Amino acid sequence: MTTLTWKNYALRGDDANEATSLTGDEFEEKVETAWYACPVDRRKFKDLIKRADGPALRFFGLWIALLIAAGIVAYLSWGHWWAVPAFFVYGVLYSAADHRHHELSHGTPFKTRWLNDVFFHLCAFMTLREGFYYRWSHTRHHTHTLIVGKDPEIAAPRPPNVVAQFLDFFFIRDGYVQLTRLLRNASGDLTEDGKHFVPDTERAKVVWASRLYLLIIAAVIAWCLAAQSILPALFVVLPRFYGGFFSQAFNLTQHAGLNEDVRDHRLNTRTVYMNPVFDFLYANMNYHIEHHMFPMVPFYRLAELHQMIKADCPPAYPSLWSAWREMVPALIRQRREPAWYVVRQLPAAAREFEQMAVPAE
Repeated sequence: MTTLTWKNYALRGDDANEATSLTGDEFEEKVETAWYACPVDRRKFKDLIKRADGPALRFFGLWIALLIAAGIVAYLSWGHWWAVPAFFVYGVLYSAADHRHHELSHGTPFKTRWLNDVFFHLCAFMTLREGFYYRWSHTRHHTHTLIVGKDPEIAAPRPPNVVAQFLDFFFIRDGYVQLTRLLRNASGDLTEDGKHFVPDTERAKVVWASRLYLLIIAAVIAWCLAAQSILPALFVVLPRFYGGFFSQAFNLTQHAGLNEDVRDHRLNTRTVYMNPVFDFLYANMNYHIEHHMFPMVPFYRLAELHQMIKADCPPAYPSLWSAWREMVPALIRQRREPAWYVVRQLPAAAREFEQMAVPAE
């Protein structure tokens, strides 16, 4: 019998206190200088990174309106068979908070900071990823994308746990991780991963926010018991579980099955063309190479950035199905061969850098 061995994915090293000094521009510069960056017209690029409240307000306003409308229909349908599709739609829209809070963690959607913070913490609770903790975890993910021992957000460590990936279509595995993390952080003793990347000055915020999340969850449970109905939980907390199908379908396409320990987002990240509905649910994060390479570009301008750099990148996947058609066999093969990965073909002019890319320290 062959014994499968692979890298140790436990975090090592401590960048937490260093991270506290990084402004948005410094963060962008750190990512660009440490990683390969496609050539861009700097004048056009400066226009891309300008923030404005209008596009984000329209985007989030439409999402909230659809969520409220779906919630009203779901409430009125309670007790009838068509409550099932009604709550499914509500759950899918509710779970879309996952992608919104991800983008809000960068502080890029809104020009007005308090708008960004309000929507960020709302969406963070909806997806059960406590915001203060996630902001630092995700900063580490961007500065060390798929660098083993540095990136705390590698979704498919090798050999991948295919069962766990399936369970997360219902947010079961990740939901358990998030809830146990809330309990641990609320105790005042941060998770071992959190101790690597949450700065000392931010840890009290993580602790008290985790306690607030647990208090709200407890209040929802108490409401259900008092009403002798699961209906309150179907509107708050549980939608992230029963409506999580598309969130998992989108999220796994980002990096799963691709190369690790290379400082080139074109080799470890996918960009996938999607239809307008999926674009909306996913908050344009299907332009994921673009998002990682230039993380300060607001989500609503990523399609423009894609047009600027696509000639220097591997071809985008033509659909969500095409990405999954490659990814599923890749994950199955990595069960047998953990060192194997999907090789992304770069344009001829970029191949020199591909050969120069070396494993990170």
